[in-house]
Amino acid sequence: MTLTREASAAVAIADGLEFATFYVGDLLIGVNILQVEEINRHVTLTPVPHAPECVRGVINLRGEVVTVMDLRTILGLPRGEVTATTRNVVVNSRGEQIGLLVDRIADVVKAQGDNIEAPPANVGGVQGRFFKGVVKLDTELMVILDVDAALTSDAAAH
Repeated sequence: MTLTREASAAVAIADGLEFATFYVGDLLIGVNILQVEEINRHVTLTPVPHAPECVRGVINLRGEVVTVMDLRTILGLPRGEVTATTRNVVVNSRGEQIGLLVDRIADVVKAQGDNIEAPPANVGGVQGRFFKGVVKLDTELMVILDVDAALTSDAAAH
C-alpha cells in the first residue's frame, strides 16, 4: 500500500519528524524529509546571466530545468567553493523544484515535536529568521530550515 504525501505527513507527525541533514559551513541544517525530492552530485551548472548572487545556475534534471541556489549566500555566509563533498539538495518549495547547494550531506535525523525548541535570533552567525526550530542532538545542534522563507527572502531575491 502506498500513502499519499498528505497521509505520509500525518504518519510522520504521529511518529516524529524526519529531517534530511546537511552542513553549510559548520552549521548542521535539517529539512523536513517530505520536502526533499532528491540529493545528487549534479553540481555542473549552467550560469544564468544577470541572476542574483545566490543563484548559482540551472541544471537539467530529467527534462526539468531546476534553479540551483547557494544556501551559503542566502544565509549570509561567504559563497562556497564546489568541492568533492558539495551536493545539490533538490527540495519542493511551493510546487517548484529548487536545488540547494550545500557543503556536505549528513544523515537522516528523527525528532519528536517536543524536542524541537524555538530558534534563537542568531545561530552560528546566521540570522534565525530562516529557521523553524532547533533540535539538541548528542554532540551538536541541528537547526530546522524554513525552506520557503529562505527561498523567498530578500537574500534570495537580490
